[in-house]
Amino acid sequence: METTRFETFFDAIIAIVITVLVLKIPQPASPTLNAFLSLNTIYVAYFISFLILYNLWYANHNLFHLVETIDNTTLWIYGMMTFVISLIPYFTIWLANNVYSVAAESMFGVIFIVTHILNTLATKAVYKSNPYNKNLHEINHDSYYMNLPLILILIGFILTYTIYTPGIYIACLLSIVLWIIIGRVIRRNNNGN
Repeated sequence: METTRFETFFDAIIAIVITVLVLKIPQPASPTLNAFLSLNTIYVAYFISFLILYNLWYANHNLFHLVETIDNTTLWIYGMMTFVISLIPYFTIWLANNVYSVAAESMFGVIFIVTHILNTLATKAVYKSNPYNKNLHEINHDSYYMNLPLILILIGFILTYTIYTPGIYIACLLSIVLWIIIGRVIRRNNNGN
């Protein structure tokens, strides 16, 4: 399959999920700064989810500039990832309203972990479906550093289940920032070569 049609579909899904996500944010109870600030956990959860979605879009945008076709395996993996990311608004609001709930924290972390794993599998599938693409294989998307955000989330699970319930919430924020930084460093190193 040619990637242009698929890119359009995936871009639209990301845009729709971000739109649903922002529509789930409630209005402050009154038009005061205190009422606005009382929704701080919702804003942070939205910010984390937005960064996850934006980073997925950006990473795939850069990847698909290098390829023209993908195979059915890649499509199925992206289909599963689309299903998972469509759940992000639901679990984001559940977490935002229940920051001290182990169940809400856990599901938010699981969504992040599954998204990360599916994105890694999708990237590998794109590589495999384009074995002769010289530009694609010059980029090192197989860096072990890309697993650091996943390790950080697992540390968040340990924190949540032992000493600090919002551990996953904090770990997700740190993970997505780390994921963005690692992606930028890898792209910068590849552009410098």
